[in-house]
Amino acid sequence: MQISCGPEWRHVRCAQPAREQRRSRSVTLQWWRDAVTYQVYVRSFADGNGDGVGDLRGIRSRLRYLADLGIDAIWLNPWYPSPMADGGYDVSDYRDIDPDFGTLDEADELIEEAHALGIRTIIDIVPNHVSDQHPWFQAALKAGPRSKERARFWFRPGRGPGGAEPPNNWVSHFGGPAWSRITEADGTPGQWYLHLFADAQPDLNWEQPEVREEHLSILRFWFDRGADGIRIDSAAILVKDPFLADLDPDAPADAPHPYTDRDGIHEIYQEWRAVADSYPEPKALIGEVWLPDPQRFAMYLRPNEIHTAFNFSFLSCPWDPTEFRKVIDETIAAHEPVGAPATWVLSNHDVTRHVTRYGRADTSFAFATRSFDTPVDLELGTRRARAAALLSLSLPGSAYVYQGEELGLWEVEDIPDNHKHDQMFFRTNGVDPGRDGCRVPLPWSGDAPPFGFSPPDATAEPWLAEQPAEWSRMTVEAQQGDPGSMLELYRQALRLRRAEEGLGTDREGLRWLDSDAEVLAYRRGADLACVLNFGPNPAPLPEHQEILLSSGPLTQDGRLPSDTAAWIRLTTAAGV
Repeated sequence: MQISCGPEWRHVRCAQPAREQRRSRSVTLQWWRDAVTYQVYVRSFADGNGDGVGDLRGIRSRLRYLADLGIDAIWLNPWYPSPMADGGYDVSDYRDIDPDFGTLDEADELIEEAHALGIRTIIDIVPNHVSDQHPWFQAALKAGPRSKERARFWFRPGRGPGGAEPPNNWVSHFGGPAWSRITEADGTPGQWYLHLFADAQPDLNWEQPEVREEHLSILRFWFDRGADGIRIDSAAILVKDPFLADLDPDAPADAPHPYTDRDGIHEIYQEWRAVADSYPEPKALIGEVWLPDPQRFAMYLRPNEIHTAFNFSFLSCPWDPTEFRKVIDETIAAHEPVGAPATWVLSNHDVTRHVTRYGRADTSFAFATRSFDTPVDLELGTRRARAAALLSLSLPGSAYVYQGEELGLWEVEDIPDNHKHDQMFFRTNGVDPGRDGCRVPLPWSGDAPPFGFSPPDATAEPWLAEQPAEWSRMTVEAQQGDPGSMLELYRQALRLRRAEEGLGTDREGLRWLDSDAEVLAYRRGADLACVLNFGPNPAPLPEHQEILLSSGPLTQDGRLPSDTAAWIRLTTAAGV
């Protein structure tokens, strides 16, 4: 094993090939407890047929890249037929593949080929709403008030004279009212329908048994085809107050919310868990649960509900040692009583890429504070992102890598308004920058856009043709084999995580080590530790036998520079 203990960049050579190690770990029926999952935003990953849109052929052509990266599973954003009003989260058919992405047969082949490489497949399920082009909603428009077709959704008469005002004061997550009024078949102004997102995404009514039965059938459809798990979109908002009470801005923090985290939601996921557990190798349920209360969050992770849920407190945390330690402690404490593994995620398809966030004066993330023209130091952000990779990949539990994170990509923030696609931008009348900047197609090779995203003979531009020219140095081709690159840092970290038992499990707890206030240092397993220096000055490392990996060069005297992390093997004197 090579040791990196000086200013040079040197990385560990694992004793066992990564593919061989994956096979040895994947035999567990609880693979999701410590898996590293790579998120694939299908439209922007790889274009296999040259039409400018990422597709299943493109993903299949890059499976070897993902296997060599060292991940355990891929999570695919929605691949279903969709008008793409919200990037595929407006589903018109849950049992097929959008023609832009491929066919159902290709989906089967993708799952099979990924399995052959030791990679599991997680698909996205969107239970809160459907597309306004879904057959159910089209039938509801034709059927009229008080019909069973409209009962599948939240159709209600309006308030005020002539019913001209929405039924309540709820606001869409994308801005503007959460209600839209339809015109009835006879041409008269009609009922209003609820949509907590875009008006093209009508909310389903989960009080209706037919809605529940349909989703259980959808789960079985994909599990039977070989999907290993599902990611549940907007998992906490399915159940609404049946009286559709107004949202009270002055209500106490512990007061029941009219549509978020209502108690009735747990019965739904208990039914889903029963389906997932009915397979010889149980399927994994992974929730998108945005909740500020760790105890309420943990209720979704009880043994008969969801297996894991995304840790957005960690993602949103500012670059500060006190704040990170607090989030880590609260996360582990909330998960322990229910026996669920924690998850650690730095970026995804909805948030500003963390290279950009960490290069700003305000390094936290919140949807409400996103704005244009915020200064960013990309060199600083990249240095911190490298350190954050070693932090997130050494914490107990599972980890997620958003596509391009392993390349060190930053948020593209200069997309012209007439090239944008995201509903957040349009429904806020341009106040919110939107999410297109983290969805720009990946750079694979070459020195000019589209950087190998499409085949060499393709004539169509990428669907979001905004790759910066500077990404020529960020391509997979440019970084591969460069020991100082972000790509090789991730590859080495993932190989080490698999090779070192203390790093690659959620069952080995975390113990904080004595350190300065500006340093985070914790022990993992028998003798491993992660040390991250947030301070402005170099910091000494605990006594150690060797340095397994560092996010940047150490000083000549072996100290850890500012915004740098290292994985080390401790000595007995260090408290092992």
